[in-house]
Amino acid sequence: MNDFHWTKLFNPEFYITMEVGGVPIGIYMVLFIVFAETGLFAGFFLPGDSLLFLSGIYSRELVETFFIIPSDLSNVTVLALLIAAAATLGNIFGYWFGSKSGQFLYDKQDSFWFKKKYLYESQAFFEKHGGIAIIFARFLPIVRTFVPIIAGIVHMPKGKFMFYNVLSSILWSFLLVFAGHYLYGFFLSEFDIDLKKHIEKIIIILILITSFPLVMKAIKSRKKTAKVEETEE
Repeated sequence: MNDFHWTKLFNPEFYITMEVGGVPIGIYMVLFIVFAETGLFAGFFLPGDSLLFLSGIYSRELVETFFIIPSDLSNVTVLALLIAAAATLGNIFGYWFGSKSGQFLYDKQDSFWFKKKYLYESQAFFEKHGGIAIIFARFLPIVRTFVPIIAGIVHMPKGKFMFYNVLSSILWSFLLVFAGHYLYGFFLSEFDIDLKKHIEKIIIILILITSFPLVMKAIKSRKKTAKVEETEE
């Protein structure tokens, strides 16, 4: 930890390979970050999709913290289920927070940990897509942090929320964890390429892919605003 730099906080591999006193705690960090990013409004800056993808690559090391599973499929399945459970609990907490005291966020001042614009963007996203927004939001950075809070604020029926919550958690965790795990094996066996040696490139690619929808939405929003201003003139 002597060579620690704050920029490592944005690197998912830092959490996955973390040790305390020589004891690996990567699995605990992964589960906590998944919970925080989907349940705590201050968790929007944490790595999400890239964390799950890399967790798939390091699946055996992570799961062996708890127990050793000989079967490769069982190993990665257990990891995906654990992450899905953490994501489900995170959304439940976000929903509860929104239903009880989320309204105060609209009056809260911006800070490093909180940007009100993200709240309004997530609200517009939720209003446009309804319950299915919870599934879409899982694959969108920042939005996935605020959508369950919005669902709580508008008092979305609990049964309906839980259906989309569990479904989205399973889809998100299994798709990304399995993709990371089996793409790692594929590149290693077919091209002799160890993806663990190209983590930075993988993170950059995943950030670009997951951020693309948000960038396009921002561009369209600016164009729409510009047209309105031109019309008013």
